[in-house]
Amino acid sequence: MEARRDVFQAIADPTRREIIHLIAHEPRHLNAIAENFDVSRQAISLHIKILAECGLIEIRQQGRERYCAARLEKLQEVQEWISQYESFWKTKMQALKNFLEDNKSKKK
Repeated sequence: MEARRDVFQAIADPTRREIIHLIAHEPRHLNAIAENFDVSRQAISLHIKILAECGLIEIRQQGRERYCAARLEKLQEVQEWISQYESFWKTKMQALKNFLEDNKSKKK
């Protein structure tokens, strides 16, 4: 059974996050990406494959080179997931602030 990959798995790895960062502003060919890392070209190709499976990059053939372009709109899924917790923690932190301010006022 093949594991389903998603955007969260893609960004869980620091190498893949760095690859996304490298190609966020302009597409790069695989060798140009690989030369930024101290791992094998084969390891970078595997990271690229995972990013493509998750929809975070698009690979296109241009002559003999394969170019990778970022598809950052897929990160919206992560932002939506995080935002629900951001709201939760803002509420909790405001309640803590109010509690501490009330306690400080009562001690005076």
